[in-house]
Amino acid sequence: MTTDLNGKNGFHFVGTRPDRPDGVDKVTGRARFGADVSAPGMLHAAIVRSPHAHARILGIDTSKAEAMTGVKAVVTRADFAKGLTGENWNILENVMAGDTALYDGHAVAAVAATTALAARDAAKLITVDYEPLPHVTDVDKAMAPDAPVIRAGAADKSVPEGLHPNVVRYHESGHGDVEQGFAEADLVVEESFKTEATHQGYIEPHACLAQLGPDGKGEVWCCTQGHFNVQKICAVLIGTEASQLRVTASEIGGGCGGKTTVFIEPVALALSRKANRPVKLVMSRSEVFRATGPTSSTSMDIKIGMKKDGTITAGQGVFRLQGGAFPGAPADLTAMCAFAPYALKNVKQIGFDVIANRPKQAAYRAPGSPMAAFAAESVIDELCRKLGLDPIEVRLKNASKEGTKASYGPRFERIGLVETLEAAKAHPHYSAPLQEGQGRGVSCGFWFNHGGETSVSLSLSTDGTVALSVGTPDIGGSRASLCLMVAEELGIPYEQIRTTIADTATLGYNDVSHGSRVTYASGLAAIKAARAVIDKLCGRAAEKWGIDVEAVVWEDGCAKPAGPNAGEFEPLPLAAIARTMGRTGGPIAGHFEATPEGAGVSFATHIVDAEVDGETGQTKVVRYTVIQDAGKAIHPSYVEGQYQGGAAQGIGWALNEEYIYGEDGRLQNDVFLDYRIPVASDLPMIDTVIVEVPNPGHPYGVRGVGETSICPPLAAIANAVSDAAGVRLKHLPMSPPRILDALEQQAHG
Repeated sequence: MTTDLNGKNGFHFVGTRPDRPDGVDKVTGRARFGADVSAPGMLHAAIVRSPHAHARILGIDTSKAEAMTGVKAVVTRADFAKGLTGENWNILENVMAGDTALYDGHAVAAVAATTALAARDAAKLITVDYEPLPHVTDVDKAMAPDAPVIRAGAADKSVPEGLHPNVVRYHESGHGDVEQGFAEADLVVEESFKTEATHQGYIEPHACLAQLGPDGKGEVWCCTQGHFNVQKICAVLIGTEASQLRVTASEIGGGCGGKTTVFIEPVALALSRKANRPVKLVMSRSEVFRATGPTSSTSMDIKIGMKKDGTITAGQGVFRLQGGAFPGAPADLTAMCAFAPYALKNVKQIGFDVIANRPKQAAYRAPGSPMAAFAAESVIDELCRKLGLDPIEVRLKNASKEGTKASYGPRFERIGLVETLEAAKAHPHYSAPLQEGQGRGVSCGFWFNHGGETSVSLSLSTDGTVALSVGTPDIGGSRASLCLMVAEELGIPYEQIRTTIADTATLGYNDVSHGSRVTYASGLAAIKAARAVIDKLCGRAAEKWGIDVEAVVWEDGCAKPAGPNAGEFEPLPLAAIARTMGRTGGPIAGHFEATPEGAGVSFATHIVDAEVDGETGQTKVVRYTVIQDAGKAIHPSYVEGQYQGGAAQGIGWALNEEYIYGEDGRLQNDVFLDYRIPVASDLPMIDTVIVEVPNPGHPYGVRGVGETSICPPLAAIANAVSDAAGVRLKHLPMSPPRILDALEQQAHG
């Protein structure tokens, strides 16, 4: 269902639901993913990984592996660039350990051989002399005074004096006087919450093929959300110029933020340089879990004051996030997202970025925001229940609107939070009766969205079709959306436009496909490129007719005289102009390069019904409704898919998924059998409502939708489960043992 708040639609192609352009290739197996490519003389690689959570590397003996038949190259940290600092050093250290293995699964060496089996056998022959060191994997324990120091000197200047060296970044923001706000409240609730680390759960493991020749020129084929970023980082890590590497993005079998950095590509390049052969490297599922980026785990304290009429007088949050053994946990984003849906006079949020002996965290759709919403929205729900107030009415009363000063600083432009809440209140789900043992929860969620460096190229063919080249890998239907926007501008059928993901040697730099940026930023660039083409098409028509170009307009895919005074000429269709462009001035193309700044923030409201078995602790989500502001849904089916995907991942995060580390600091559930993501039978039908409050920063009003949909689920599900169980659940996932433990604690007072 779509709620159009922009008046009359006014579009011919935008807002329709044509077939996806990559559909046939993917269902027939023609689409090539990361592991599908091969090259003559190709070698296969395997990585040796630390079995310790924290250990000093005293020595690595590769002689037996190097002597094995079929082995062509072995690399260690010595084969990578020297003297790196800052984030480049962090990435390299994560890709290949230096003096110390910092987590279970940390890469310490790699081997390339003529077969995959030979590479794995050779890897077993590499012996590493470790000196185990004390480790810590829990965020609260990592901040304790007696916690082992993981990396001395890793903290930046933001960290106040007196904190443990494992605290590496500090964030504080807000406005007003929270103590005064709490004094004005009729009720203040203060609670603590925890969430465990979860993985994006993409079905396709990381895979790449790399070739780096003696002339210094190389190529990489890989599954990634940002091949320009892969080019840039790999060049630094192997010590070459970015221009010497050409990177092609394959089709991607899921990413959700987890494929925005590099893990294996520099290793394959280093092996290829040493062997002078192409090298293919594919991760196993266990390696994906142990050595790529999950979310941060968190520990959070929330305090909110409310009057009897539902007015929130103050909000305060302290958010502790561990991001693995490296700085980068999104503690600042978590803090800024927590109270963003609400117009608060008094608000304060503090974030701690804490390192622990785990793999370097990576983005997972709106990094940090789902955890913040879980904590803040749970306390708002508790206040509503204790004061006997309707949870949607309270959120409407306090909702951020256009002009509201955000909790993190700036004032919002036009936003659609109120509209999502009103749609939720009016939805049949909200008033539907609940059965015995069931509970209902609601939650709001917020994400910033992002613009980023963007470059596109659009060119006409002589048959009147259009080729659009973009540099943002399609991770959520962007090819279809971009084709629709170009069709809208040019006035030609969607089917006559083809969008190609260009490699790094073909197009200007493009930021990663993340931050809900692609349909917004690449779409804006495609619109501008199409308009540049229209200017040229009108110029060709004006020349043909012998009139000023200002007297020509573009309508319905044709150049037309602007009015009777411009002359009587038959409309010139795009195909007719393209057919003769070689004789009338040459090829017609449009380009656009920019860093768009008007991405526009996004809000959502979710409604969830859940039932809990009080004897077993088993939980089931029985009904789910997503209401979210898309600005303008270019391809509604894809938008609905993003909404449903965020809800499905949120269900897994809230109920089942977690990284489980043993006392030895090793990951205990490193395969899907033990790390259980939701399957179809675990999910209800997920209803969607697309609200459209146009983003003023985009010609069509587009807001990114890929991330906001995962912001409310943890809280909405937790509120529903807490309602059904009759006890507040404050630790995710809400597994049966945790639910039973909460019920037992309540029973014993």
